[in-house]
Amino acid sequence: MEQHDQTQSQAITSTTKVIFSNPRGFGATLRSDLKEMFFPDDPFKDLGNQPPLRRTRGMLEYFVPVFEWAPRYDLKVFRYDFLAGVTIASLAIPQGISYANLAKVPPIIGLYSSFVPAIVYTIFGSSQNLAVGTVAACSLLLSETIGEKVSWSENPTLYLHLVFTATLFTGIFQTVLGLLRLGILVDFLSHSTIIGFMGGTAIIIIFQQLKGFFGLKHFTQKTDVISVLHAIFANRDEWHWQSAIVGIIFLSFLLFTRYIKNKNPKLFWVSAVAPLVTVLVGCLFAYVAHGEKHGIQIVGHLKKGINPPSIKDLNFDPKYIAAPLKAGIITGILALAEGIAIGRSFALLKNQKVDGNKEMIAFGLMNIVGSLTSCYLTTGNFSS
Repeated sequence: MEQHDQTQSQAITSTTKVIFSNPRGFGATLRSDLKEMFFPDDPFKDLGNQPPLRRTRGMLEYFVPVFEWAPRYDLKVFRYDFLAGVTIASLAIPQGISYANLAKVPPIIGLYSSFVPAIVYTIFGSSQNLAVGTVAACSLLLSETIGEKVSWSENPTLYLHLVFTATLFTGIFQTVLGLLRLGILVDFLSHSTIIGFMGGTAIIIIFQQLKGFFGLKHFTQKTDVISVLHAIFANRDEWHWQSAIVGIIFLSFLLFTRYIKNKNPKLFWVSAVAPLVTVLVGCLFAYVAHGEKHGIQIVGHLKKGINPPSIKDLNFDPKYIAAPLKAGIITGILALAEGIAIGRSFALLKNQKVDGNKEMIAFGLMNIVGSLTSCYLTTGNFSS
């Protein structure tokens, strides 16, 4: 019996062999590691055995999503898109003007920034529900960072050129992150951090709007609560009760329409058209009552036409380059976090998927193009 076991063991030993494959060369190892790092999900793996024309089409659809969804677009979807577009346009006018005021740039720049970037995102964006435009947090960060180097009140032209330059740096930074497949970095920004930042930003915005609310002509360039409150009460002789009453009336109207929408969701359109109604009625009232003579601040003259080119306005002077570079990177990260977060939120509701890397590329390209067409930083807009 023992001899039989030894014979069987020798037979197993003699038939068991370990075969080592030939070691891969340095080039093959490097390609494999880079592919694992930047393309862990390998979006092109299904195209490996396809004909060259099909592979080219698949890659084009991946990087330019409009070629993927446009052939399947129908009139049924167009009806809802048209309604959504009109609603967003009604928000874009007051938001563009108010956020431009936060960024300390001319109001027309805010309106320009609602036009070209949206077209670029339509071509390269992957979210079906995201509306892009200027946002409050990034507008404040831009004014704070650029304002440390150049005063918007003393040298508005140079200040505006540096804002365009910062937008270009933001676009380049976001595009590079997307091409390097680093969309996962946004996941490290916790939800509580974003909520806390947005809540703090909302408080700052409220205090900043008190200048127009009271019709003040002199105000502080700082954004901290103490400086703002000091500026408000130090200039009590400039308060205009007419401006405050108009502000209270329109604010109450907007809050009332939101209350109606919450009580009866079928009347969502009441809240949707409320900003546009506010703009139209406000313009008519200011024109008829000559509001500027009673301390009610008005936007003033706006240029006609579409976005003029601004490539010649970009400023790369070593004396100032640090400010737009810093502003571009900081606002770029914040803009990505805000835009991708809202895009993914809507995607979860509809069981859809939003590729963070493609969104980075889309945001980057629309800011690059925007910086060349008189726009400042844009991203996905929470309110829109």
